[in-house]
Amino acid sequence: MVDALIQLAGSVVAILVIALICWKMGLGGDVRIRDEAEARNLADQAIYGFDAVDCALDRAGIGALLRDREGRMMLLRRHGAHFASRLLDSHAFARLDRNFLTIGTGEGTFGQVTLDLGDKAQVWASSLRHIGSQNRA
Repeated sequence: MVDALIQLAGSVVAILVIALICWKMGLGGDVRIRDEAEARNLADQAIYGFDAVDCALDRAGIGALLRDREGRMMLLRRHGAHFASRLLDSHAFARLDRNFLTIGTGEGTFGQVTLDLGDKAQVWASSLRHIGSQNRA
């Protein structure tokens, strides 16, 4: 019985030490996009030279939609402690529900994301509908 309690106490101490180390290193934080400048930087990191001229941020900072001068559209979404990005093409799926825009890439592993874009949601939903026609022109 005493051995089991010592083992339990040792395990709890080890878990607390690991949690403290992770906290000191800043791991596992709540990652959010703070502003348009950060979203533009993330887009440029994802695709070198992606120079966004228009940007819509999710109100909670979990994602963003960006457009460059060539009309390409990029979706940024939180993925763990980082952000993942995809260029949207004619396979993109979009559903508008008031201020919320749900976007899918047609890629099962990327999934769908719902962004709260406020009054910009309708404009971006309309832009997404035209992606297929721009790519065929």
